This record gives sequence, structure tokens and C-alpha cells, in this order.
Amino acid sequence: MQWTVRAARPDDAPEIARINVDAWQHSYRGIVDDPVLDRMLPESRLPALTRVLRLPEPSRVFVAVDGDGRIGAYCAVDAVRESTDAHPDLHTGELVAIYADPRFHGTGAGHEVHEAGVRHLMDQGFRYAVLWVFQDNAKTREFYEAHGWRHDGLVHRYELGKQHLPEVRYGRFLPAPRRVSR
Repeated sequence: MQWTVRAARPDDAPEIARINVDAWQHSYRGIVDDPVLDRMLPESRLPALTRVLRLPEPSRVFVAVDGDGRIGAYCAVDAVRESTDAHPDLHTGELVAIYADPRFHGTGAGHEVHEAGVRHLMDQGFRYAVLWVFQDNAKTREFYEAHGWRHDGLVHRYELGKQHLPEVRYGRFLPAPRRVSR
């Protein structure tokens, strides 16, 4: 499939919310308790997503769109959210979220938005980036590792309902953007 990546717009929020819930229900089954996943509704995600889509830079959400205008995946990046996640010497960004519509897994949509998110962080002057992923989410961890991310050894517990799920932090160095000489 051919994907075009663009910055998400506020009117993309309902489709991004649907993808988020579908991805959680598909990818986290067996990690997150079924009742928690079964209660998830895209409508509950809309207020937060709408707010995120209006944040100023360096915050940005990217979507991969096919030839019919369908969103196959999205990626959200920003400055690091927690000061404890910042690299001690390097301006640090964060890959906040990346989710693909389960119907489009394996088509390159996730790869495309990932690359756009990383380029945006580099263009914003970040030289290091972090992300958090559920420890038991082996498939997603493989995706990150194939894209240059490395688990840095930090683990914390993410509280979700009655569950305390281990999350692991990944990091990667970001090169300075290349300057084109004229």
C-alpha cells in the first residue's frame, strides 16, 4: 500500500480515537484485563485528542493516509513529558503514542508515521527521544527495536483500573538534521 503522511487536523480526531480504541482492543488483549478493553469507547478519547491536536509545536500528530483518504496509523510526538525521562545532557523529545488500525498492520502505515514523528523531533532540535511500552507487548517492542530504539533498563508500573502493568522505557539518539549546502 502507498501511504501519504500529513499533520493531523482537528477533524481527524474521531477517526484517530477509533483507531486508538481498536488498536488497544486488538494489541493489548491478554495484557490488559478484558473488561477494561471491552469498556473502551472512541467517544471517551475525543476531548483529550482534540486538545492534543491543537497543541503548539513541538507537539505534533502525524497520520498515514491511503489513496482513499483512510487513516491507517497515527503517531504523536512532543517534548519529553516527565523531567525524569530527560537525558541529562541532550534536549529530549518523546514518542507519546503510535497506533495502527489493526486492518492495516503490516502495510507500512506505522513505519511511515514513526519516521515522520522522528524527523519532526529532529527538526525541533531534539537530540534524544524516549518512549514507554508495555513490557509484555513483544510485537511492538520488536517494531521499536527494528527502528533503532533500545530498552534503557528502566521499568515502572502503569496503573490501569486494578492492574499494575510493567512498562519499559526505550530511548534513542537523534542526529542533527542535515543542512543542504547551496
